[in-house]
Amino acid sequence: MLPHYSLIIPIYNEEATIAALYDRVCAVIDRLDAPSEVILINDGSRDRSLPLMRELHQHDPRVCYLSLARNFGHQVAVTAGLNYVRGRVVIVMDADLQDPPELIPEMIEQWRQGYQVIYAQRTQRQKESWFKRSTAYLFYRLLKQLADVDIPTDTGDFCLMDRQVVDVLNAMPERNRYIRGLRSWVGFRQTAVKFDRDPRFAGDVKYTFAKSFGLAINGLVSFSKVPLRISTYVGLFAALVAIVMMILVFYWRIAFPASPLTGLTTIVVAIFFLGAVQLLSIGILGEYIGRIYEEVKNRPLYTLSEVAGLERFNATATASDRDHPTQAHPE
Repeated sequence: MLPHYSLIIPIYNEEATIAALYDRVCAVIDRLDAPSEVILINDGSRDRSLPLMRELHQHDPRVCYLSLARNFGHQVAVTAGLNYVRGRVVIVMDADLQDPPELIPEMIEQWRQGYQVIYAQRTQRQKESWFKRSTAYLFYRLLKQLADVDIPTDTGDFCLMDRQVVDVLNAMPERNRYIRGLRSWVGFRQTAVKFDRDPRFAGDVKYTFAKSFGLAINGLVSFSKVPLRISTYVGLFAALVAIVMMILVFYWRIAFPASPLTGLTTIVVAIFFLGAVQLLSIGILGEYIGRIYEEVKNRPLYTLSEVAGLERFNATATASDRDHPTQAHPE
């Protein structure tokens, strides 16, 4: 029997949280009005996460899992879950319990009212450093101003999506995926459910500053052409500054022949300034060209080493099956 509700939870070195995560998720889905499944995606964990996922699957058939052959990253792990998910209502959440499963019934209620994307919007970040809060605040507002689509501020990947939205996301071939941006780009009726973000339940933070910064760059480059325009504007500004400096050098040479400003200092400053502008422009172009390079290689987005609980079903269910969840795919 196909499930009606599906939860997608990426896992990376979360052995300390899996037991508590399972208990809290089960306490929620046990009260839902239709069958549910929980798809855990092992993103190349090096601890006991995968053995614990196997134990959960043997204990509870509602728990399925995918094990990626290596660490492909959080966004790819979510994408793998979206490719295999079978429910009509799909919830994406993190495993660290900063995304409270208890918010799911409120999301489902919004879905029943006709919304097809319900994203969780953070109102507070508890026990996070001022640096992380400040950089996150600035990034979301910068992205909102620069992106070609309206990406809500203070939102992560924690959301509920209708099956129609998931099918559209699965049809997108791009490789550098920024799920919360793609979720906004597809459109449909969307609304927010606000919540206070809890601190991590246990273990170390998996999204380091470097990973967060890389995700921010990916989101900005994927949904905005403004950085390319910035390099053009900076180049025009540098040309203007160079013309002004040239005029000043001629003036100083005539009015103050002995002034040191007309000597080595002026030349060195001009060289460093123009060099910085060129390197900045090349770096911005490199970000876009690198993404083109990744797309044209056309490699698989991920590889799987193990699948449990999903082997009997196709990666995507037919529309008829979803409308009649008691029907299963043939063996």
